[in-house]
Amino acid sequence: MNSETRPAFIDFEASSLDLIASYPIEVGICLPDGQLHSWLIRPHVLWQDWSESAERIHGIDRETLQTEGVPVADVANGLNELLPDQVFCDAWTFDSFWLHRLFRVAGVQPSFQLESISMLLNSAQVRRWSTLRQEVINQLGLPVHRAANDALILHRTWELINLDSGGPQLLPDHHAGCSGSSR
Repeated sequence: MNSETRPAFIDFEASSLDLIASYPIEVGICLPDGQLHSWLIRPHVLWQDWSESAERIHGIDRETLQTEGVPVADVANGLNELLPDQVFCDAWTFDSFWLHRLFRVAGVQPSFQLESISMLLNSAQVRRWSTLRQEVINQLGLPVHRAANDALILHRTWELINLDSGGPQLLPDHHAGCSGSSR
C-alpha cells in the first residue's frame, strides 16, 4: 500500500448483476482522508442492459443517467486524477468487471490497481467484517446501494475494524501476481 496508512475505497452500482451485459451506472470513491466523490455515469450507446430489480435496489433510473450522467471518459479521467496507486473494493469480481468496462469504453487506462479489501484484513478481521459493517451502516443511517455511501461504509468499517484490532494492519505492495486493473 505504499506509505499511506489509510486506503482508498471504490464502489460501483450497475445496470444489473449480469457479468456479460451489465455496465456501471454510478461510481463512488472514499479517499484515504475520508473525502467522497461520486459520478452518475451516462450509459455508452452500446450499453443496453437494464434490470428493473437492480433499479429498485439502487433507485437510479435510465432517464436520470441520460440527463444527469457524466460521459464515461470524464468519469475514468476523474478516477485517475483522484485515486492513489491502489484502491480497494468489497466485491472484486463485480467491481473489476465494471471498472474494466468503464475504462475500455472510455479508451483510457486506469492509473491505479484495484484490489479486494480482503488483502487489508487478517483472518480475525475477515470474520468480524460483516458485523462491524452493519454497525457502521446503522451508525451512519445512510441508504446503502449508492456508490459514495457504500465507499464511505467501507472506509468507516476499515477504520473501526482496525481500531478494534489495535491499529492498521498494513500489507506490503501486492503488484506481483495480482489481478485487476493496472497501469
